[in-house]
Amino acid sequence: MATLMIQGTTSDAGKSTVVAALCRVLARRGISVAPFKPQNMALNSAVTEDGGEIGRSTALQAQACYLAPHSDMNPVLLKPETDRGAQVILRGKVHGHMDALDYHAFKRTAKESVMAAWHALESRFDVIIAEGAGSPAEINLRKGDIANMGFAEAVDCPVLLVGDIDRGGVFAQLVGTLALLSESEQARTKGFIINRFRGDIALLNPGLEWLEERTGKPVFGTLPYLQGLVLDAEDSIGLTHAEKASQTLKVIVPALPRISNHTDFDPLRLHPQVSLSFIRADQPIPAADVIMLPGSKSTASDLAWLKRQGWDTAIQRHLRYGGKVLGICGGFQMLGEWVDDPEGLEGKPEKVAGLGLLPLTTRMVTGKQLRNVSGLTVAEGATVTGYEIHNGVSDGAALSSPLFEIDGRPEGAVSKDGQIIGTYLHGLFDHPEACQALLKQLGLVNGEESDYQAHREHELDRLADMLEAHIDIDAVIALIEAGVMKAVK
Repeated sequence: MATLMIQGTTSDAGKSTVVAALCRVLARRGISVAPFKPQNMALNSAVTEDGGEIGRSTALQAQACYLAPHSDMNPVLLKPETDRGAQVILRGKVHGHMDALDYHAFKRTAKESVMAAWHALESRFDVIIAEGAGSPAEINLRKGDIANMGFAEAVDCPVLLVGDIDRGGVFAQLVGTLALLSESEQARTKGFIINRFRGDIALLNPGLEWLEERTGKPVFGTLPYLQGLVLDAEDSIGLTHAEKASQTLKVIVPALPRISNHTDFDPLRLHPQVSLSFIRADQPIPAADVIMLPGSKSTASDLAWLKRQGWDTAIQRHLRYGGKVLGICGGFQMLGEWVDDPEGLEGKPEKVAGLGLLPLTTRMVTGKQLRNVSGLTVAEGATVTGYEIHNGVSDGAALSSPLFEIDGRPEGAVSKDGQIIGTYLHGLFDHPEACQALLKQLGLVNGEESDYQAHREHELDRLADMLEAHIDIDAVIALIEAGVMKAVK
């Protein structure tokens, strides 16, 4: 019956983590709460319990509420395919492909999906914690806005504004953003949260006092910088890695221009025996034990990028010296002989040659396959869980030697020599048993068990504990209760 919205002064200000933390705090207190992101632009997505697709950060927030993700939690998802166009997903299902101008004109229709999803959640939960996108002060995007203040105005909910002090200029961020809002939007902005603070809070207090005096709005709290926080991100890739004294398996991943679901690799970034690096454009391709090709929203164009960067030659050399290759989803398709997109579902209509490492061809077809799955690894019989999100249908002799047995069917492919592995399964390293078995297949002998799901839970509780310690939670709950009373009246 009540909605509170968290908006940010910029992208990556910390909205997603604040929403996740607040959801976990409220859920631990026995409050019926759900996350909501009206509009999201991201290539990291998750499959919901109702067979839809939403952003991964919203799925994580659902986990913070002890809920299974639902398509109502992120009714508009934009998945960029080019610099000017994106696939538009409404309430979990593909609606079509639009360029930026077409989508801007489409916002009125998109708003209907947003409001319908919000009403559906409102009927099932007592509290909704909504998350904005980017900044509410994007002047060129204000008309027809459904992602920030446009939504907040439509549902008449209070807003808290998050600013990131770690990037500098946080007072300018907060005051400037507030100044660019309309009077009604300024009025519904009830206060501020300062995120990622390092140092002695006594040195910050004069600034906080000035901010409250200047704006007439309270600072609800200052959140410290959390070292080593690793949680499902929207799109930003951690391109650097910390060397680990005990590492025994070196993994490299090309940072494709349209990389999708790079969160597949988060469990490996945390694994004590794995060193994982994303390799950017024009970086030298280093030696490694394993090359992993990630998912892609535009397989053919990312395949062309790989070849321009010299990865095809590097992979051949890598295999000659006994290295291994794993392709996931779009990366799996690239390992084959051909990728055919006759209808232009992921860009322009074209048929392109793959890397030719597996006897496999892929054809893009209308009707995205979305499913949560579970099964066993063929080699070890280890339990695996994950999800599939893809347009392509693959066929060929490679599939006669599968990687997994999923829901009673063979899935993926393993070459005869075991050097080349492919799968459509995302989240394949999330389950500790599967992670250990797959890393063994990739060359990690005596690998330790690593439980990424337990890590997620630990990090969510860590976030919630931080929020409890550094935010005026009673004041936040008072805002929510005021919304409940308003709805009752």
